[in-house]
Amino acid sequence: MARPRHITVTTERQLKAAATMLADQCKVMSRILKRTGLPPLRDFSGDFSGLAKIVVGQQLSAQSAAAIWGRIAEALFPLTPEIIAASSDDDLKRLGLSSGKIRTLRALSLAVLQDGLDFEMLNAEPDDIIIERLTAIHGIGPWTADIYLLFALRRRDAFAAGDLALQLAAQHHFKLERRPTAEELTRIAERWRPARAIAAQLLWADYAVARRALLGKAQKTASKKSSNHLK
Repeated sequence: MARPRHITVTTERQLKAAATMLADQCKVMSRILKRTGLPPLRDFSGDFSGLAKIVVGQQLSAQSAAAIWGRIAEALFPLTPEIIAASSDDDLKRLGLSSGKIRTLRALSLAVLQDGLDFEMLNAEPDDIIIERLTAIHGIGPWTADIYLLFALRRRDAFAAGDLALQLAAQHHFKLERRPTAEELTRIAERWRPARAIAAQLLWADYAVARRALLGKAQKTASKKSSNHLK
């Protein structure tokens, strides 16, 4: 039986086509695309290392995650299940990993080394099967599995409804009284099929722009107050 074909976005041309389609079908996406331009293509690998990179970035800012991953990539290159299994907790903590993330990386290593997790076979499966298999591993929840589909496998219609930034961006653009739940955001995102992954990336880009603007405004206010105080 032939496996289903999974549509991915791996080139700038495909990204532009999907973003243009979204802008044509949704006013929110049209406004965001004009404001942010095309979001960047993600470069996570669809293997143990790529999933480990996502685990490292859980609940961290992009800057903090990049700094820790940079240390890991330098010290443990190439990152494999065997290297994680052979590294002591102290070695991993010195690179910036928390105890919880060390446990997750060890569980992921064991899934490969002992339970036969094969990323090449896994990556050919439908989204729901991939999510089911990954979330069976200790420390890997729906968010991590969704981000793997989005960033590593680049599936065009993947979505991370549990992501805080996406929920806050949706609350802002749809003028909601409160932040939507994952279930509510899943329903909102139906309007962006079959390119929900690109919609997510546009919302992330817009959220980043909004945060930078707020930070700049706060810095200006602080600078003005400091200047007035010195007069």
